[in-house]
Amino acid sequence: MKAIMVVGTTSHAGKSLLTTALCRILSRRGWRVAPFKGQNMALNSYVTPSGGEIGYAQAVQAWAAGIAPRVEMNPILLKPQGDMTSQVILKGRAAGRINAADYYEQFFEPGWQAIEESLQRLGEEFDLIICEGAGSPAEINLKHRDLTNMRVAKYLNAPTILVVDIDRGGAFAHVVGTLELLDPDERALVRGIVINKFRGQRSILQPGIDWLQERTGIPVIGVVPWFENSLPAEDSLSLMDRREGSSSELTIAVVRLPRISNFTDFDPLESEASVSVRYVGLRDTLGYPDALILPGSKTTIPDLVAMQRTGLAEEIQNYAAAGGTILGICGGYQMMGKVLADPEGVEGQEGRYKGLGLFPLKTVITGQKVARQRLVSSNFPQEGLPVAGYELHQGRSHLAMEPDPDTGKPLFQHLFDDTNLGVVDVTQSLWGTYLHGIFDNGPWRRAWLNRLRQQRGLKSLPTGISNYREQRESMLDGIAESIGKHLDLTPILSQLDK
Repeated sequence: MKAIMVVGTTSHAGKSLLTTALCRILSRRGWRVAPFKGQNMALNSYVTPSGGEIGYAQAVQAWAAGIAPRVEMNPILLKPQGDMTSQVILKGRAAGRINAADYYEQFFEPGWQAIEESLQRLGEEFDLIICEGAGSPAEINLKHRDLTNMRVAKYLNAPTILVVDIDRGGAFAHVVGTLELLDPDERALVRGIVINKFRGQRSILQPGIDWLQERTGIPVIGVVPWFENSLPAEDSLSLMDRREGSSSELTIAVVRLPRISNFTDFDPLESEASVSVRYVGLRDTLGYPDALILPGSKTTIPDLVAMQRTGLAEEIQNYAAAGGTILGICGGYQMMGKVLADPEGVEGQEGRYKGLGLFPLKTVITGQKVARQRLVSSNFPQEGLPVAGYELHQGRSHLAMEPDPDTGKPLFQHLFDDTNLGVVDVTQSLWGTYLHGIFDNGPWRRAWLNRLRQQRGLKSLPTGISNYREQRESMLDGIAESIGKHLDLTPILSQLDK
């Protein structure tokens, strides 16, 4: 079983980016490549064709390798729920909710078994596995229970790349300190160092590189410049770094919920030159954007309660009453209803809660998760458009299609030919759907945006465009080219035949 391991000196050093680039670079060279991350902690997830749930970053890496995402690429996914607890996704399925203190005792052995089984299956089908670590491999207090970093590298005897973010400062200390804290057999596997996010002149950095190579005996195989990339981040901290455009014709606000999930849904919107996406915190002023999106949440009811306590829920209701356009996706759709109930305490506390009251919708949170890919046909904003996406929710919703008391006509209509997947009001101001990835569908996205443009008196955009996956392919090619020309993989690849 041939493998390459990518670890970092810190979180956000660039492990996911480098792993993604390697998947595309090496698949172009003729390798049958598969990505792998033994354990991931993220609220951005994806549903595979088999209905299993994995980290969204591993799905992107699979697409970079030119293959379909599958559960074996991320056998353990931890989805934080607050109060030091997480939902554990084991081999694609929800396996329970547990606090951090008990996780090691209950899930270490089953987790490692799932990792071994997954690696075995991938090794049987692919030439090379590109493994990504998590955080740092040198967290002394966590090493005994680390399922993701050097335990995997040692199991595979994988040549390992150590990535450091030089933009943070202290890069040489980070590298030397990390190597010093590794066990001798772990350190022996580190065969290359990549300096990431470099903003200066290589000639000025070169004396430091020479010193580092002499000090560690490990070659610096790449100095990757700092550049803008559109890879989806694994956690919502990255939303703090995003900036809204100043010259865009439309402004779309997205509520930055405390446990916002699957905010990768909005990457296609951010790719639209005419659209500025603005993330609104619970204590920020909403204003009057062209549209407001209520995104998915890992804990829908606590996030709804948090909005109510800060006054943002009332602002949203006032925005809707003034004719504003609101779209709720998954948990956001549930929040737009009248009632949310959690009789089993799935999200932490049993109870019945009042929603925003924008839809005649009642949702009951249940322990059974719905996870499946979908392909449907739209009724609105344009009839007959094919729309692909995926469901990922722990709730069952019932919509009372109440008629207008004056006219007897329906106040709401089904958004798709599958009546369980979404609804829109007769004014096409209030939208709700269970479908993640809805904006990936280019024609549907443009049709929805054109409604907003018409309200502003703007010319409609063409709807005969490709889906976002084609833009993503171009992005992955660009990342591979941008990073590949700064890498010398010879010291790594030469180890694979030994």
